[in-house]
Amino acid sequence: MDVEMIASLGLAAADEIASLALVEAGKAGVAICVALVDRAGHTLVFKRQPGAPLHSIDIALDKAYTAVSFGLPTGKWDKRLADGSEMLRHGLMHRERFVSFGGGLPIKVDGVRVGAIGISGGSEAQDVAFGEAALAAWQEKRTTK
Repeated sequence: MDVEMIASLGLAAADEIASLALVEAGKAGVAICVALVDRAGHTLVFKRQPGAPLHSIDIALDKAYTAVSFGLPTGKWDKRLADGSEMLRHGLMHRERFVSFGGGLPIKVDGVRVGAIGISGGSEAQDVAFGEAALAAWQEKRTTK
């Protein structure tokens, strides 16, 4: 039997990362939605701060799903789509959960994609910054334990 074991983000880590993102957004006075998904794109943790836009619920979930699906930050799709064929642009842009603007980041541990974070509620730059700060703080905690 051929079985491959694939590492995936766990619930405790997902909750910790989400909390770190909320702290970063709180420092900026921005109400956000944050979603963490496992390696397969299944939601592990979702948190919405009071006052975060209602549309940001689905956007945060879809940013995380897109980031883990391709292993690429969602903000990188703008250039890839511009450089790609018409068929690529048409095909991806019509995918129900595909997001091509910043705020979705894959999460890697030792170079292996284990999940993703999606943030929505601030500007695109803020969403990216909150996610990057949360992941950097989480990675720092992991390496100093």
